[in-house]
Amino acid sequence: MREPVIEVRDVVTRLGGTLIHDGVSLSVMRGEVTALIGGSGTGKSVLLKEIIGLIRPQAGSIRLFGEDVWKAGETELMALRRRFGVLFQDGALFSSLSVEQNVAAPLREHTALPPKDCLELARLKIALAGLPASASAKMPSELSGGMRKRAALARALALDPELLFLDEPTSGLDPISARAFDRLIRLLSDSLGLTVFLVTHDLDTLLAMVDRIIVLARGKVLGQGTVEELKKVDDAWLQEYFSTRPRSAPDGS
Repeated sequence: MREPVIEVRDVVTRLGGTLIHDGVSLSVMRGEVTALIGGSGTGKSVLLKEIIGLIRPQAGSIRLFGEDVWKAGETELMALRRRFGVLFQDGALFSSLSVEQNVAAPLREHTALPPKDCLELARLKIALAGLPASASAKMPSELSGGMRKRAALARALALDPELLFLDEPTSGLDPISARAFDRLIRLLSDSLGLTVFLVTHDLDTLLAMVDRIIVLARGKVLGQGTVEELKKVDDAWLQEYFSTRPRSAPDGS
């Protein structure tokens, strides 16, 4: 039986006096591609940031690889962060650095490799993310939306993580670019044994490459399972969600 990589138990979160999470519990098993969905304001991205140690919940526990994120010391937390990569919604690339310098940044920060080796490894990750070699020397401002996503993915893969977090990975992409990105994530998960946890609103992503879906609603986990299983849940929001196909705004490839 596969072990859980992410374990969230009874998490309570208040932001600005508003209750966001009221006892959220979920698990993600090793090797799974798991999506977190929910309506606006349900705290999907907040939960992701709590899991990776950026926002502290008011109550509950969060474990990564069996380690309690909010009880870990600085050394333990740094070791945990080497084991996962994060692709934020806007990519969060450094605008003053080239693509290869962006991808090499985690290698320079977390390893003792010479700068030349960091750049060489960065170019390998750039190729792994499906970008041409010519993209390495470009600045983020010179890239299309889809290429920026892939550059950010290459940086998230820089330290060979076991776990990959994606926050709205297809947001802002045209449908063709979005589906190509979905296929890439599925390929990486299958070929590298990556566990993937993504926040998304894109129904096509759920249909194309996700093993399991977790639904947040009214401060708790409403349900979890495959698309077909969740279609049977008696909830108005879920019924409406699965009866529509959201459209992504075009933004290049």
